[in-house]
Amino acid sequence: MESRRSFIKKTAAAGSAVIVAPTILPARVFGANDRINAAVLGLNGRGKNHVKGLMVQDNVQVTTLCDPDMNILKKRQKDFQETYSKDVALEQDLRRVMDDKDIDVVSIASPNHWHALSVIWACQAGKDSYVEKPGSHNIWEGRKMVEAAQKYDRIVQHGVQLRSSPAVNEAIELMRDGYIGRVYMARGLVFRWRADIGDKGFSPVPDGVDYDLWTGPAPKRPFTENLVHYNWHWHWDYGNGDVGNQGIHETDLCMWGLDVGLPTKITSMGGKFLWDDCKEVPEVLTSVYNYPEENKIIQFEVRPWCTNTEQGATVGNIFYGDKGILVVDGYDKYKTYLGKNREPGKSGEDGGDTGTGMARGDGGTDGHFANFIEAVRKHDKTILNGPVETAHLSSGLAHLGNIAYRLDRVLTFNPDSERFVNDPEADKMLTRNYRDDFVVPNRV
Repeated sequence: MESRRSFIKKTAAAGSAVIVAPTILPARVFGANDRINAAVLGLNGRGKNHVKGLMVQDNVQVTTLCDPDMNILKKRQKDFQETYSKDVALEQDLRRVMDDKDIDVVSIASPNHWHALSVIWACQAGKDSYVEKPGSHNIWEGRKMVEAAQKYDRIVQHGVQLRSSPAVNEAIELMRDGYIGRVYMARGLVFRWRADIGDKGFSPVPDGVDYDLWTGPAPKRPFTENLVHYNWHWHWDYGNGDVGNQGIHETDLCMWGLDVGLPTKITSMGGKFLWDDCKEVPEVLTSVYNYPEENKIIQFEVRPWCTNTEQGATVGNIFYGDKGILVVDGYDKYKTYLGKNREPGKSGEDGGDTGTGMARGDGGTDGHFANFIEAVRKHDKTILNGPVETAHLSSGLAHLGNIAYRLDRVLTFNPDSERFVNDPEADKMLTRNYRDDFVVPNRV
């Protein structure tokens, strides 16, 4: 496979003996009524929601669907035609999407190992992007994603839709205003039902699947249904476990609510206790992130099966202050409990009168896409609810917990340099070896 850089070079030099470096495409200036053309990358799961979230926006048209699996593409094309009575182009190779000057934005719902490089290529091609969580597969490439967005002045929105929830925004304002006192601890909960996935062994690559493209930057293993299409989440080379899957919504909110960046002390413990399947990641994981200078702490827990709720939540966040606690349940509602007797306090959920200045329809995936499209039209990254910097940090918190688990010891981290303190073994896990033609560049 060719790299995007060599792919563009060869395209630009067709019919000429001179190979030229790609030029940065100018940012398109949108008027209020100009149509925005979008491509969605990755259509097996979450990408279906991306199509819907874009198509409900005013004067936005999904023109291209891109996935390494042509079988999925043909199904999604049929669905698109039936739903919208319009045709849509299909493309297996995302580099051709990046090279299409008629596409203004790309929406990325591919596996985790593709996220950062897709964003970087989009920035280099002069396109704005919406990227699913986690923004990165490792900390180093997350920083490169931020650098690319800054260098090419592109709009990058992270797919943590709770940042566009009026109720969650009200909850953050309450904490900033001291409603539950001095907030010193956040707890993230990811109690999802994750079954035994077995071990399907190796098999031939199915017809219609470009497995080399699917693998992209990651190490290329023999093809197995253990990876393609969903269970890559549970293998280190491609996914990040549930703390780096569902958990990014909650790591992001922990950091947002506490108003902190990356921690200086990290420890994690867990393992596989239920099934002898092919998952590499832990089923149960408990991580602690300490901020001694801020006198704050984050606790994060992943559970896979039968469990209790915590203040009614199985997926969400709990914030602890010296006057009470605040519970965010899921993506769009919160409750508070005050004092020693946990007396119910203020609460809210999307659709109600939250008083945040956000419209009732601002929440959810559609609202998060609306915020992204507004920022694209105005070319104003300051109005993004989930900017690229937050993508790097919320993903980075999950990565740090996973590194501590894999090394089985307490780690000391320097948030300024984004490296561990006197720990070369841990530093190696901040990045990875990339396959030729799919390298995340040191200089974006």
